[in-house]
Parts: sequence; C-alpha cells; structure tokens
Amino acid sequence: MFGIPTVRPIKSKPLPAQRVGRAALALARETRALLIQSTMMHRDLSPSMPRDVAEGEPVVVVLHGLFATAGALRPLRRRIELATGCRTGSFSYEPGCDLTTLVERLRGLLGTLPATSPIDLVGHSMGGVVSRYYVQVGDGDPRVRQTISLASPFRGSNIAKFVPDFFCHDLGPDSAVLHRLLRHHDRAAHIPHTSIASTHDQLVWPWHSAIYPHGRRVIISACGHNTLLFDPTVAEHVTRALLHSSANPKSVSADHKMAREPSARGSLPLAS
Repeated sequence: MFGIPTVRPIKSKPLPAQRVGRAALALARETRALLIQSTMMHRDLSPSMPRDVAEGEPVVVVLHGLFATAGALRPLRRRIELATGCRTGSFSYEPGCDLTTLVERLRGLLGTLPATSPIDLVGHSMGGVVSRYYVQVGDGDPRVRQTISLASPFRGSNIAKFVPDFFCHDLGPDSAVLHRLLRHHDRAAHIPHTSIASTHDQLVWPWHSAIYPHGRRVIISACGHNTLLFDPTVAEHVTRALLHSSANPKSVSADHKMAREPSARGSLPLAS
C-alpha cells in the first residue's frame, strides 16, 4: 500500500440540489483562487532554486501550469517546506512554450543539483505532464523518487479546442506528445505517480482526463482547476506522498485504488 489513508467514495448519487450547490461552491472558490493567484504572478519570474544543496539532501521541484508563473506556487511550496523540511525550487515559463522545450528546461534546472540529491517532482496542470514526461520519455534521471500531478490533462482536454493552438497545442485530446507519454509508461514504471484531480475542474474536460492511468489517484470535489493550488486538503495529500517517499526511498507504489474526497473542506489561505 502507498501508506496514505484512502477515503472511500460515497455510493449514493448526489441530489440535483447538491450537484448545483457543489458546482456553485467550486465556481466561487475558483474565482477567489484566481484573485489570489493574480497577486502572485509577478513573483519568481527567474528560476528559484535552493542554494548550497548538500550531497544527499532531497529537493522538491514544483512546476506551474499555463498562464501562470512560479509565483503562484508559493503557498504550496511553503506548505511543503513546513510539513516535510525539504527545500523547494521552481521556474517560470511563458505561455505557448511546448512540452518538450519545458522538459529540456527542467533538465537544465535539475542539472544544478548534486548528483546524489533525491528529487520529487510536483506539477500543476501542464507542469504535471512535464514532470512525468521528463522521467518517462527522456533519458531518465535516477535521482527522481516520484512525480505528483494536480489537474494535469494526461489524456488531453477538450477545452484546448477553443484556445488558440499556439498556447496549448500539446494538451488537446489528439496530442501526439501525450500519446507518446502514455505509451512509454514501462520506461519509468518504477517511479510512483500520484494524480490529484477535481470533479469540478473547469479547464480539464472531462475531468478524469487528469488521472494518469498508473499509480495512486486522489479525487477532490468542489474545487476548480486553480483552486487545487491553494486548497489545504490537496496540500495535505501532496505532503503525505512526499513524506512517504522520504520514509521509503526505495518503495514503489502498488496502490491503484481511487481515493475520493466527498466534500470540499478547508479554506483558501490569504496571499502573503
């Protein structure tokens, strides 16, 4: 087992009023998340990596999604650092950057870390796809212990059909890059993955496209695409996975069960 408690799904279907209420809550929380994110977009435009990393010291690298910057990752990075004691790093990229280019940028960034430093990759939206592509399709990196994705469209999103191809040509359902990623799971089957997805994701549609076919799955309710970055329940799932990796550095996840968070809990932290 992966070592993280599983919340069993509710068997009964929600009533129409409940569905409307959850959708409205998700929209309100997403609006607030976008407002908070907008106050952070100007931060961390240059690569933000820990200095003087000691040999064997673990580092968590967190990657943002399209139309954001690494500044939006600050609350999640702060939670990771406080909960795990690990140092974190990230970098910003411009809209329209293709996936393979981002993989090479990530490779260069990780090249600044010691060869003995264990690395965990956490990615939101496109950042999660970049993380998994890095360990699966490239030459591989023996330092990577696991990958964690938040709302990452591994099977593409139908929303991409309504966005200019320049911005998200690698994230459509027919993306050759995504198909290549899914085909080559065996190359990195030993590296565990955790997918965190929301049933009310407004940008990844259908929402279950954000579930990587292999590994552990955490399903959140009443959270929008960007809300996941600031939700305390999501942060708890991320930090638990990171702590498990630290406690079991050679373990491989065999937990393919679906964890479901049946209700929206917690509140968004204020920007600082």
